[in-house]
Amino acid sequence: MALVLNSDAFVDGDPIPRQFTCEGEDISPPLSWDNLPAGTESLVLIVDDPDAPDPAAPRMVWDHWVLYNLPATTPGLPEGVASADLPAGTGEGINSWGRTGYGGPCPPIGRHRYFHRLYALDTCLPSELGNPGKDDLLLAMDEHILAHAELVGTYEKPA
Repeated sequence: MALVLNSDAFVDGDPIPRQFTCEGEDISPPLSWDNLPAGTESLVLIVDDPDAPDPAAPRMVWDHWVLYNLPATTPGLPEGVASADLPAGTGEGINSWGRTGYGGPCPPIGRHRYFHRLYALDTCLPSELGNPGKDDLLLAMDEHILAHAELVGTYEKPA
């Protein structure tokens, strides 16, 4: 069976509720996963928006949340999880705001897609990574990915 990533807040392809955006409480949505492959030692979660700043003319990928070394025994993350409440050993990367932690959808124009990607790794990444950016994290996890799953939500600010 394939690795699966879900949320009780939205289904794949549907809008992300306002409370999880900059116009709401700006808290992380609840996430859960299932069917980790044998040999999974840790998980990586990356949430990004490839439609920035304008879906009609995207110029960059905006990183919203970067987590690594989530224990393989973790079944998911609750709604609004704070950095202090992440599972022991979880590392946080730097998002596009230049800080750690979750930053919700806040598109300047149009309907954007928000990719929630979960990776099952065959290792725990070195703690020397500190607070890596997404690109450094992707390099560190290269050749250690056993499986990945994706959940996409959309958001557009009301007119």
